[in-house]
Amino acid sequence: MTELVLYGHPDSGHACKVALALALAGQPHRRVWVDIWADPATRPADFLAGSPFAEVPLLRIDGVPLVQSGAILLELAARLACLGGETPEGLRRGRELLMWEANRLGMCLPQLKEARRTGGAGFPPGAVDWLRMRHAADCARFAALPGDGPFFHGAAPGIGDCAIWGYAQWLDAAGVAPTPVMQTWLDRMRALPAMRPPAGFFAPGA
Repeated sequence: MTELVLYGHPDSGHACKVALALALAGQPHRRVWVDIWADPATRPADFLAGSPFAEVPLLRIDGVPLVQSGAILLELAARLACLGGETPEGLRRGRELLMWEANRLGMCLPQLKEARRTGGAGFPPGAVDWLRMRHAADCARFAALPGDGPFFHGAAPGIGDCAIWGYAQWLDAAGVAPTPVMQTWLDRMRALPAMRPPAGFFAPGA
């Protein structure tokens, strides 16, 4: 039986992507809470041994470490034949969505969220305005992504939905509002039986 151990933190949208994927796949796994706000040197030794940048998420599959949320999602879809990995077309769709998310929403929303958390400290003049402008373009393109189904992968959510959910769940925290198309999709995602808030996926002491 495959042993899966996921290291993450509720403030990491990237870790939430993988936690959601495992939940949607109904895949048994163990979760380990890692304090991403502490000195990296204080993080668990087994985590540091597998994560070259001391970053979450880290997923160990039978002891083998995998890093980078997009790469992990693709590995899960292909290995478990789920969340779009059931067909070559589903995997292709997943790759397209993951690349779009990483270059667009996944670049802007974490930074906008962080800028509000720190009051803009550490961001050069004009950076937040630029991020907001770029995010507005992302919102316009978002409407073209869903296709005919309720989710990005069609009738059921896939790894693309998990990736986009990672930080889209925190639009309020990033200081931006969802478009009507975004709101409809967010409502569908929140209604999924496997969905949990970030703290429901990663709790201290887990």
